[in-house]
Amino acid sequence: MRNYINKSLELHLFFGRIMKEHAIFLQGGFMQKNCDYIKEGEWYQREFEKLLCEVVRMSNCMIDPKILRSNEIVTEYTYKAEMETQHLTGILIDTNITLLEKKLKDNTYSCMPNNMCDIVCTLNNYALELLDGFICFKEKILSNVNCCNLFTANYPLLIEHILREAKLYRYYVAKLLTCHDIDDKDQKEIEMFWNQIMMEHALFIRGLLDPTEEDLIHTADDFAKQYKELIEEAKMMSDKTLEDLTEETIEKTKKYRDFKEAGTKGISDCKIRSIILPLLADHVLREANHYLRILEQ
Repeated sequence: MRNYINKSLELHLFFGRIMKEHAIFLQGGFMQKNCDYIKEGEWYQREFEKLLCEVVRMSNCMIDPKILRSNEIVTEYTYKAEMETQHLTGILIDTNITLLEKKLKDNTYSCMPNNMCDIVCTLNNYALELLDGFICFKEKILSNVNCCNLFTANYPLLIEHILREAKLYRYYVAKLLTCHDIDDKDQKEIEMFWNQIMMEHALFIRGLLDPTEEDLIHTADDFAKQYKELIEEAKMMSDKTLEDLTEETIEKTKKYRDFKEAGTKGISDCKIRSIILPLLADHVLREANHYLRILEQ
């Protein structure tokens, strides 16, 4: 039960924040005429913020120190990126969650209340219900965009991208609720999933940079090609031969993480010309940190 509780809280700390930010990015991309979509996006943002608040409240002294050190929950740039994104878009963001997360302590010395398991189970059931609705919302957006019935500043591929992440989150929550180990997912499948996510990040970065940022565009394009090659190589690998490719992926992802970090800082400091929201830059940095932690684990 302790493993169930810890894994549940750790999962929500990472993916709950990812989902609430997806809701922010969707809101920011809609046109004025689509106020119903904006309101629905705002509703999901608020609900994931509520979920995250509850998880943070329960997580002190409960989280693996490796996860806290990985900077996948928050980075040193997250709070500033939220404040800047709120200023630029007018979308209100609960930044207090970030401040509380930065104060979280690891599980080196911890005990838990007797009813903790029941509380976490209720939390997981609510997360599953929330994700089912959010997945449907994203599918509705994608369908209408693809039929040219809806315009958004977000690429159709970006909507597909965030839909895949929501479905992965749901898969893990469902596994927890049926008492299965979420760490038993096939390593090859995990790497192929996250390599595609990393590749698409590079494609988005490339497309959202100002055309004058030629060096950054070329670098992003190069990373996209590298991850595409990793995906193709992984398809040919067996579980036994995957280890060498994993080492190569770690090295490339470290360099990519550094590129994303420099980009996050540059966008936050207004040193890079782009149409990338500061919170989006920090968002993709955290996902790279998360993937690196999985690879090294």
